[in-house]
Amino acid sequence: SLTTIAPTQSLQFSHHLSLLSSHSSSQRRDSLAYLTTAIISRPVTTPLLQPVSALLPRLNPLILDGSHSVRSQLLKLFRTFPSRETDPHIRHTLLYIRAGLTHLAADIRSSATDLLLWAIETCPNELVSCAGGWVKTLKCLLTVLHWHAPFITIGTRAAIGANEWSSSRAPLGKEGSEGKSTVKTLSVLTTFLRAGLMEENNAHADATCAEKWLFPLRYVEAHMLPKRSNTFAHLNLFGPPRDEESEMYVEREERQRIFHERFYVIVSSGVETAKREGGEVGRAAAGVAKVLVEGMEGFGRATWCFTIQYVDIEMREKTSEEMFSKRFRLFGKVSTIFTMQYMRRRSQSIFGVQ
Repeated sequence: SLTTIAPTQSLQFSHHLSLLSSHSSSQRRDSLAYLTTAIISRPVTTPLLQPVSALLPRLNPLILDGSHSVRSQLLKLFRTFPSRETDPHIRHTLLYIRAGLTHLAADIRSSATDLLLWAIETCPNELVSCAGGWVKTLKCLLTVLHWHAPFITIGTRAAIGANEWSSSRAPLGKEGSEGKSTVKTLSVLTTFLRAGLMEENNAHADATCAEKWLFPLRYVEAHMLPKRSNTFAHLNLFGPPRDEESEMYVEREERQRIFHERFYVIVSSGVETAKREGGEVGRAAAGVAKVLVEGMEGFGRATWCFTIQYVDIEMREKTSEEMFSKRFRLFGKVSTIFTMQYMRRRSQSIFGVQ
């Protein structure tokens, strides 16, 4: 029906959001462009017309859209979202990004790589610590590069079949779009490893803030509100049981351990081969190698120190148990002597027995 009252901006926003499921690719692109303009043009102090939690379920399926213009406009829209509102929901978007990384179409894989780079730059800590965010994303990136082995022996340093990946390796030295996609994937792999293996950006800031508290205030930051949403999600108290790939690796040491057990040998072999190719691919592989060295620095030393501390604690507990058993036996002997003396005195007082 016709009306003389113009629709409000909120109604127009909701209308274009509903048009994202249109069969026309040009209509989906124009709707994404309108949403992008509406978010950019709003005042800084004004919240979004709809929260990110309501927008992402409509936008995530477009990551696998067949139109290149739709996916490009989608990336522009994602870049307008505030990072603090995207953090709690990045794990849902990551599911579609991983599906795009392993898609049969090369242009969708390329767009998914760009989206993964945006996700890493927007919320790196939440991305690598969410459920499946570390292991599954690494497997997808190595699949794109064809750096994989038939199977891996977990817990050992050598990977069985690690050298067989070269038979179906990625087109490293080729020119054109294939070579550029390899360079892009290597750059994203470098950024992803830096986010997962390096120390968090706010670690030193928290240590500096802790030193500013005067006596009697100590460890105040440990009693403050958590900085991340769903702080105890890694405990998986009410969710289904997870396997090693779907587990949450919140701490840096946990990510280093699983990377060392499952991916270190394969990534090192692939990087060495890519460096020998030279050119842009060789430079990108050199960046991956640098992150490997810096990210895994101190991993073996930390493991050795933990082992020494564990053995020391175990020896102390064993020594304390031995001392307790000796004291208990001595206490038993003393209590037996006192009991016999008490019974003798009691019988003397009752029966007059000397």
